[in-house]
Amino acid sequence: MPVDETLIAIANRLADTSGAVIRPLFRQRIDVAHKQGMRMFDPVTEADKGAERAIRDLLARERPDDGILGEEYGEQKGSSGYRWVLDPVDGTRAFITGRHEWGSLIALEHDGKPVLGILDQPVLGERFVGVNGAAHLVQAGKASPLKVRECASLADAVLCATDPGAYFSKEQLSAFARVERLVKMTRYGGDCYLFAALALGFVDMVIEANFHAWDVAALIPLVEGAGGIITSWDGGSAQPGKTILASGDRRIHAEAMKLLAG
Repeated sequence: MPVDETLIAIANRLADTSGAVIRPLFRQRIDVAHKQGMRMFDPVTEADKGAERAIRDLLARERPDDGILGEEYGEQKGSSGYRWVLDPVDGTRAFITGRHEWGSLIALEHDGKPVLGILDQPVLGERFVGVNGAAHLVQAGKASPLKVRECASLADAVLCATDPGAYFSKEQLSAFARVERLVKMTRYGGDCYLFAALALGFVDMVIEANFHAWDVAALIPLVEGAGGIITSWDGGSAQPGKTILASGDRRIHAEAMKLLAG
């Protein structure tokens, strides 16, 4: 079912609202806390929390029957068949180190399927939107279509991952290495912004692990709308998170899946 213009407009308002909270806090001396119960350092700031609160407040006024799942404040059940999935600062480590490789992720699911995804970088003024089978980048009010690039072989591919050493298990590191040794170039760091680079046609493949639903829900319509493919490592749905394999070309996607499987 196509997403109507009213819902698209609300999604953009949510991104505007999130950005208004986050933008003034970037490259400021703000408090950084560690999320309790996490094995390794998992930072959270008022940018993460304040932006999610602002989004939830807007949804309470405009879409009170919709469900919400957010990284910072959990799940709120709804009755409309729609659910908003939120990660207002995906890439908090980049955020607290003054780098731009982060974004606000806002997704809309209908009957459990992601149908709209926004990756907003409010400091750079870049908004990547995937909806209704297409994807575009909005800058200064102008929308430009997004299209992944062709790449027939891993030998020609640019591979990206955020931090395999931190997020991958020993077995996953070995699987990743089987792909990495065959590609032309690998770059690390980037979180959600790597998927924007994929949709722009500057990266050919992104491999991640230890994702949550809020890390990936917005990226599925974006990558697919740009003509790419995004799945788990074994070719299943990317929606639950866990392992993620995103590619601009189905040929290298199939090749990488075989290598990841061993």
